[in-house]
Parts: sequence; structure tokens; C-alpha cells
Amino acid sequence: MNNKSLIRLTRQFRFEAAHALWNYDGPCSSIHGHSYVLYVSVAGTPCDDPADPKYGMVMDFTALKKLVNGQIIDEFDHALMINAASPHMEMVGNGKIFGKILPLPYQPTCENMLSDFAARLQKALPAGISLHSLRLHETATSYAEWHASDNA
Repeated sequence: MNNKSLIRLTRQFRFEAAHALWNYDGPCSSIHGHSYVLYVSVAGTPCDDPADPKYGMVMDFTALKKLVNGQIIDEFDHALMINAASPHMEMVGNGKIFGKILPLPYQPTCENMLSDFAARLQKALPAGISLHSLRLHETATSYAEWHASDNA
């Protein structure tokens, strides 16, 4: 089948992480954790070469998993995310108490994390595959979304 249709693939990822929002005026200013759920959607046209082992695929789901794990999950999972420009860096010390410290160049909100994730993935995706959207659940009832069409 010669399929030139644009197809979107989505894969779900999960990771555990803690953060504290410096200078925030609510309870999230304290260190606390979330069970994050990330949906990554990519777009492309299925391979139309019958000799290619990926014939009929936009992208192998296993390749997408490896890419997202390498760019995001491996770094963020079980980390304490803090704004590197905040006094939190001095408070957490060398990681002996808090373990895996992830200083970020931004306030670690769901919205800022999505912008970071989008930039990381856009640089790493193979030719012919584009990032369509991201959705990051911080809780079971609250999430933020990033769409390529909104950020062109």
C-alpha cells in the first residue's frame, strides 16, 4: 500500500519526580512529589519501502520509547527538580539527603517542563518525523499541553 497520509503516533510515559517552586504563593513552594504521565505525539508518513523492516510504520514505537527515555525520562525520573537560580541549590547541598538533584534553568512548573521537553525532542527526532504535541499530567486531574501548531 502506498500510504502518503500524515499519521500521528502517541506513546505514554510515566516518571516520578519531586519539585519545589521558589517564591510561589501556595503549597507547591514546599518540596513535594508527583507521579507524572507524559504523552508524546509525533507525526509523519508511513515508510512505503517494502524492503525496509519498518515498512508501513511512521516510527517504531520502541524507537520512540528509547528516544524519549534518553532525552527526558532517564534524567527526570526520581529527581528533585529545582530552579538553579533559586536558593534551593544551597539548601539541598550535595545530594546526600535528597539524592538525585536536577537543577534546571527555569522554575520547574508543568508548563516550563513541557517547553523544555519539546525543545529536547525536536532536536532528537529523526528526519521526516515531527513533534506534534505533548501532554504532561502533574496529577490525575491536572495537566498542561504543548502543540507544535501553537508554537510554529
